[in-house]
This record gives sequence, structure tokens and C-alpha cells, in this order.
Amino acid sequence: MDLKTWVRPNIWSLKPYSSARSEFKGEASVFLDANENPYNAPYNRYPDPLQWAVKKRIAAFKGVPAEQIFLGVGSDEPIDLIYRVFCEPAVDNVVAIDPSYGMYQVCADINNVAYKKVQLDSEFQVDAAAVLNAVDERTKAIFLCSPNNPTGNSLDRAAVEKILNTFAGIVVVDEAYIDFSTQPSFLKSLHRFPNLIVLQTFSKAWGSAGVRLGMAFADSQIIEIFNKVKYPYNINRLTQEYALSMLEKADQVKAWVALLLQERSLLAAALERLPVVKKVYPSDANFLLVRVEDASGTYRYLVEKGIIVRNRDNITLCMGCLRITIGTPEENRQLVEAMKNLKTK
Repeated sequence: MDLKTWVRPNIWSLKPYSSARSEFKGEASVFLDANENPYNAPYNRYPDPLQWAVKKRIAAFKGVPAEQIFLGVGSDEPIDLIYRVFCEPAVDNVVAIDPSYGMYQVCADINNVAYKKVQLDSEFQVDAAAVLNAVDERTKAIFLCSPNNPTGNSLDRAAVEKILNTFAGIVVVDEAYIDFSTQPSFLKSLHRFPNLIVLQTFSKAWGSAGVRLGMAFADSQIIEIFNKVKYPYNINRLTQEYALSMLEKADQVKAWVALLLQERSLLAAALERLPVVKKVYPSDANFLLVRVEDASGTYRYLVEKGIIVRNRDNITLCMGCLRITIGTPEENRQLVEAMKNLKTK
């Protein structure tokens, strides 16, 4: 892949901001370079701008070289960077499946990049030929979410690989929910596809949505470009320390995932028995897409009961659907009990 032909010319030639901590390499005891307050150690010092300690732990855990890892403020930061690095505003476009995660289009709109949707089929599967047919000479990236949000299913791997093998530009596979799926991650395919960017997150399986830490995995050349464009200290010291502590709790995370998968099966079975539920779709994520008799009415009823789900009634292919996150056993019980009292028409 000739990356230069895909990166915006001004970004390729960009001279990045040089932070004090990125310039210095080695050991020192006196730091008078960054206009920091000398008191309140260690939080008076700027954090590592490239988060090497965290990346090395993630590298060991994920089996990906640290040089191929980018850490962002949630997955939204690398999503935004993809537009800023590769897409010329008002000129280029991206292609994405529909329905999918809404931030892909929001970032496109913010960056003034045309967003071309390719509708999934009735089983929420991607048609590789349709995606590739939507590509033109100004298409810079294709966004694929697998397991997909809000549908919950994993995309057909052969279709994704066909897109990767055929499209010469950037292909983003968003794996925010991969820990809940039996499908293998595309991380092991990074060496095969220099145009592949895999997104993952600490928000879901790692139970850390409030910390806002996302991961992008890609060829080291792409990561180098991301590091040029990002703000110097995008990941603060507290977040880096927290991530290191969470990475020591991998066994606890596995236990959470196992419990959530068990609850996913139990909740799906309980919902299927309710008269107001028309269909519970198969899920590889920590949520269920559920078609009900009156999505908006059911949503309002649950809000009155203090139970918040996501109304997806206005989303492509999701008419009449609610997206329900898997909660604790008690939270799931309360949901089912509340929905038992709903009257069918």
C-alpha cells in the first residue's frame, strides 16, 4: 500500500507539534523544560504523549506490536482522525453499512465528507459487491462494524475479507463488541492487510465506559500519521494509570463477559415468551435488538418505570425495535417484569 497516495497532502507534509516529553529521551532528575509546577508530583508532570507503558501491556495482551497501537479518547477519536487524515473536505467520501454506529456519519458531517450508505440485507448481513459498487475514485475509507451496532450480529467474514482484498483504500473494522462474540478478531489479519484499521475499546467488556479509552490497531505507518495529527497529550496520566491497573484484571474481565453471555441467553429466552415481543434477534454483543408491538409506546412506558432502553424505531431496518443492553440479573429481571404488564393490541 502506497500510503502517501491516500493521506491528505497537507497531513503527509505536516510537521507535528513537538512536546517537551517527546523531545527528551533518557534519564534525568531535574525537569525545567515544560513550564510545569514543580510541586504535586507525579501529577504536576505532563503524561507520556505516546503512552508506551500502556501500549506495551496491550501489545502483550493482544499479540500486536506496540508500534501498531494508537490510544484515543474513546473510539471516537480514531474515527475522527480517519476523516482528518485521509479525507479532503467537500471532495472525498466514505462508504459505510446501514444501519450502523451513528458516529461514523456524525464525524463525516463534522469534517464535511460525503457519507454513502449501503443497506444491509434482511438478515443484517453485508453484501460485499454492493459495498464495492458504492466506491468511486474519491472514496477514501469503508466503515464496517462487527459485531454491528444496533443489530448485534457479526458480519460475514468472507464478505469483509473480499472488501479488504478488493478496495485499495482504508477499511475500518470496528470491534467494540468483539469480546462478546465467538467470531475471531481481525487483529490477527493486520499483517495481511496494510489498509486495515481495527477499532476496539475499554468501554464494553472492560467495564470502563466512563474512562473514555479506545484503541486503534493498524500498520505502523498509519499509527505514525495518527500520532502526528492527534493532540500532544490526548490520554491523561490518570487514564494511563487506570488502564494499566485494568490490564492486571484480565481474569475479572473474562468472568464479567461469561456472566453477561449467560444473562444474554436468559434474557433473550425470557423476552421471547412475552406477548408484546415479536422477535429477539441473535446477538454477538452485550445487547439485544428486540422487535416489539409498539416500540415508541414501550419505550415511554419503560421510562415511566425508571428503566431506560434505546428506541431504534427510526433506524433503517429496525422499525419497531428496541435495543436492550444486558444488565445485572436483577436489572434484567426488573425489565422483564415491567414488560409483562404491557398489554397487546
